[in-house]
Amino acid sequence: MEADVENVLETAFTGGDEELLVVDPSAETIVSLIEAAVDRDDLPSMSMLADERTLKEVMDDFLVASKAADLVADGRLTLRVLADEVDNSLFVSASRVVALVSSGERVAALSTDDGEFVDAVFETHSAAFEAAEEFGLRTPAISRVRETLAAEIDEETRDDFDAVLASIGSADGEGDTLDEVTVSLLVAAKNDVLLYDISKWGEDVGIASKATFSRTKTRLEDLGIIDTEKVPIDVGRPRLRLKLGDERLHGVGADELAGVVAEIMA
Repeated sequence: MEADVENVLETAFTGGDEELLVVDPSAETIVSLIEAAVDRDDLPSMSMLADERTLKEVMDDFLVASKAADLVADGRLTLRVLADEVDNSLFVSASRVVALVSSGERVAALSTDDGEFVDAVFETHSAAFEAAEEFGLRTPAISRVRETLAAEIDEETRDDFDAVLASIGSADGEGDTLDEVTVSLLVAAKNDVLLYDISKWGEDVGIASKATFSRTKTRLEDLGIIDTEKVPIDVGRPRLRLKLGDERLHGVGADELAGVVAEIMA
């Protein structure tokens, strides 16, 4: 019995095998594995064979998906779609097979290192993984998001973006209200960034289209959360500078911004 999935990894796989095949993990297990892999460098690379619906549900969360995208880009995670049902959620390496069984707030890990059995299971699921369809992860890697935000907008906006995402990640419910486009617009408004600049950055990096940024801006403006002011340019229509609207947001730190906005939107 272990407290969580990371403890199972710690007990069974840390510092051993170079590759770990994860078969039919639950949504909670996928999130735990991604968080563990991001925070540590002593875990084997993971080949994940998971239910497509479960993967889509998990990757609908920008925080999780952008971290997963970093792991994929680094070659530390490969995602493929499970074609057939299996009896148990499994961790399989060349030396060990672990079946996961959830028990309330703890995880039971049923493990064997019997060579003949492990070889058979590893061969079977490795073949299934090789034949499986790759899962298309469309979310950009969080490292690229941060790097381009600092380069194309400014470092202050990047730091505020990080702070808001961190506060959402540690609070229940706020992430359901504040998606990545809303967060981008909020930190842009906090730093008086042009709508054109933040929406162009967002489209270029792969967060969302300019049209989605525009629609979200209109919704936030209707709620009084952000304001805009026209900025004349030499040629063409004036551009819009984003400002925080509701006075409750004025002077609020980035780490508290999401909570105040969630209260306004409630």
